[in-house]
Amino acid sequence: MRSFEAGDVDAVADLFQRLLRKSAQPPSDDLKTYLRTLFIDFPAAEPDLRSRVHVRADGSVSGFLGVLPVEMEFEGRRLKAANCGTFACDDRDGDPFAGARLLRDVLSGPQDLSFTETSNDVSTDMWRTTRATVLGPYSLEWLRVIRPSAFALEAAAGRLSALRLLSPMTRPIDALFCRRGEKQSWSHYAPLAGKADAFVIDAVSDTEFAHLCRQFVRHFPLRPAWETPMLETMLGHATRKALHGERIQHAVKTRSGKAIGLYLYYGDPGGIGRTVQIMAEPGQEAIVIDCLIRNAHARGLVGIRGRTQPALLQAMIGKKCAFLHTSSTIVHSRNPALLEALTSGRAFLNGLAGEGWTRLIGDRFG
Repeated sequence: MRSFEAGDVDAVADLFQRLLRKSAQPPSDDLKTYLRTLFIDFPAAEPDLRSRVHVRADGSVSGFLGVLPVEMEFEGRRLKAANCGTFACDDRDGDPFAGARLLRDVLSGPQDLSFTETSNDVSTDMWRTTRATVLGPYSLEWLRVIRPSAFALEAAAGRLSALRLLSPMTRPIDALFCRRGEKQSWSHYAPLAGKADAFVIDAVSDTEFAHLCRQFVRHFPLRPAWETPMLETMLGHATRKALHGERIQHAVKTRSGKAIGLYLYYGDPGGIGRTVQIMAEPGQEAIVIDCLIRNAHARGLVGIRGRTQPALLQAMIGKKCAFLHTSSTIVHSRNPALLEALTSGRAFLNGLAGEGWTRLIGDRFG
């Protein structure tokens, strides 16, 4: 194992394209440039906390674990964290333990805390062997169906895109569903009068959004120690996710102009939206979630989904959201106090405190 270097970019791009994107197409120059930008030239890069590669005896690269250094804060003390996101390893038959060795190598670094929010079943098994902890309340996806027949068609079109030609047929069916009754239903969504009516939704710049992120994250005992320039850099990366749709970045404010929450999601009319981040003042999470779903409905989305956090789970009770598991949020630390904060739900993870803001999740490279 050794640090990821510029000369490894071609090999790592090939691993990413074949193993993570499941594509037989050769990696584009755009992807190669982005891997270097994110994992070598990123402003938060630190010389002693870098992405690592696994190398065969002949010198060729067979594995990669992308590391993004994150400065965090806990009880007034600054910490060094390793966000271990992109993980790909070849030669599972010839060298089945290469991935595990690569992970252990990264976890033995100088950081106080290591975590990932994108661990699949194979990676999760590797993390478990290191005595890492899977955080259940952070590891679920929430899903709110908005237009049921259009949602079912869009979900099926993920495997057979020609089905989208039938989308006009779903409109009268969904119109009939949404006229039934005045109560919310698991099968569909209709905006009803409620507390959210007292608030306004305001499109905000990256600078204002970054400022509000810093404001709302302070309520968590264990949190990223974000500075505005770094958040603006991250939001710059999040500008485009072509596979997920248009970017929607709003603050939720009182009529007097005070912000009580924010959300960032992607989605186009007729599609299923993907939420990267929801943040709120304590006790206002339900209002912000209502505003998010209302906005998705008004824009013509057929459903919307996102990643959970403990405070969001509580606020979603009664909102007719379904929950599913697609990947795990996992943490590793030798500090019992940090682990207690994480397992008790007092830490801010996922989304902007994860890998969800990068182009690697949801963008097209070409």
